[in-house]
Amino acid sequence: MKLLQSVCLLALVMTPAARAQEGPKPGPEHEMLKKLEGNWDATMKFGGAESKGTMAYKMEVGGLWLVGTFNGDFAGSKFAGKGLDTYDAGKKKFVSIWVDSMSASALNMEGTYDKDKKTLTMTGQGLGMDGPATKFKSVSEMKDDDNILFSMYMGDTKEPSFTITYKRKK
Repeated sequence: MKLLQSVCLLALVMTPAARAQEGPKPGPEHEMLKKLEGNWDATMKFGGAESKGTMAYKMEVGGLWLVGTFNGDFAGSKFAGKGLDTYDAGKKKFVSIWVDSMSASALNMEGTYDKDKKTLTMTGQGLGMDGPATKFKSVSEMKDDDNILFSMYMGDTKEPSFTITYKRKK
C-alpha cells in the first residue's frame, strides 16, 4: 500500500514538471530546410537514361521535419519515395530518412551543410541495388532558391550513380 501511495505521489509531483517542459523549437537550420517548401519538377539521369518526376516538400511536425514526396518514373516503371529531413541539434548534424517503392529498407543518412558552397553533404549505409549493404553519399547543391542539383554516390564510386535536377514550379 505504501508503494502505491509513493507512486501516486510521485506521479502528482512530476506531472506539472512534465507539462512545463517544452519540446524543441525550429532553429536556423530548420529555416534553411523550410526554404525548400513547394512543388518541384525533377529530371533524373541514370545510366544514360533520363526520367521525369515531381517532388513536393512541406515542413511538418511542429516545423522540425521537412517531408518530401517524390513521384515519377524510373526505368519505365512507376516510382514513389518519401523523405524526412531535419537538423538534430544534439548531433549537430542534418539527418535524413528515405524510403521508396524499390526497397522495403529505409536509408538513414546524416551530414553537414556548407554555407559558402550552399551544399548539403550526407552519408550513410543501406542496401544497394544488388542487395548487400553499401555506402551512400548524397550531395545537394543549392544553385539558387529555385534550382537544386542532387547527386547520389553508391559504394566507393567517384562519379555519381545518378543525378536529379530539381526546378521549382512557379
